[in-house]
Amino acid sequence: MGMMKEFKEFAMKGNVMDMAVGIVIGSAFGKIIASLVTDVIMPPIGILIGGIDFSNLSIVLKGATETAAAVTLNYGAFINTVVEFTIIAFAIFMVIKGINSAKKKEEEKPTEPPKPSEKVMLLKDIRDALKK
Repeated sequence: MGMMKEFKEFAMKGNVMDMAVGIVIGSAFGKIIASLVTDVIMPPIGILIGGIDFSNLSIVLKGATETAAAVTLNYGAFINTVVEFTIIAFAIFMVIKGINSAKKKEEEKPTEPPKPSEKVMLLKDIRDALKK
């Protein structure tokens, strides 16, 4: 019974719940980016390069037989995945940059008060000498 209570306390901590929400949102974001790359970005790039459909690009390593499917190297799918990664990495970079910028603004120290003039410094020195 103690292990169940300990697990419940662990699972209900704020950090674990925040992480779970982040993973779910990240997964959904990944699907959106995958669709953006596969369905929106890569088709026009394929047309510009001569009507190439990247998702179908592959090299046949071993032809199909009656008992086995062909063995292929699917480099087009890899290109799509690299583009997806680049977009996701850029989006994360922009979010982190925004967070860091907000933190910098928070952490900015107020400007130091202006230094007293020479006359004021001289008067302070005279005052301190008179106190002695």
